[in-house]
Amino acid sequence: MKKLKKGERGFTLIEMLVVIVLIGLISGGITAAIMQILTINHRASNHMICVRQVQQAGKEVSKDTLQAQAVNVTGSQGFPLTLTWEEWGTNTTHTVTYNLTDMSGGLKRLQRAHYIGSTPNSVNIVAEYIDPNQTSFVQVAGNDSYEFRVTATLGTESETRIYEIKPRPD
Repeated sequence: MKKLKKGERGFTLIEMLVVIVLIGLISGGITAAIMQILTINHRASNHMICVRQVQQAGKEVSKDTLQAQAVNVTGSQGFPLTLTWEEWGTNTTHTVTYNLTDMSGGLKRLQRAHYIGSTPNSVNIVAEYIDPNQTSFVQVAGNDSYEFRVTATLGTESETRIYEIKPRPD
């Protein structure tokens, strides 16, 4: 082994410990910053999913309610919701029924079933992560319009929208 010359010095144990502590602090800070970025990104993603779900629900329910000649609201929250109209020119009857179907964690899916006459035309899921306790379709008192309130919840994030819809006149 090479011997140290008289003027050469190595690092002391204290100096090495200080360097290790500083590296640990810097690594901890970087790790905390990365974890915070990932958490914020996850929450923002969940919120955007909620926004899209309530927008899609509002779009579909509004579109069908605007066409409806008959609106049948059942249940305390307005679901199942049945909308009926006759197609102009052909007198073909269209019926659309919206139901809240089970999902995990007490949340629901908003399902749309469309019938032409008595024949099923389509059944699809309009929105997911719907909070049934904060979602309703009710007639506005003293008015011929309806209020559709829909809330989507995913994780700790939620979004609520209120749509006022007035069906077409007969």
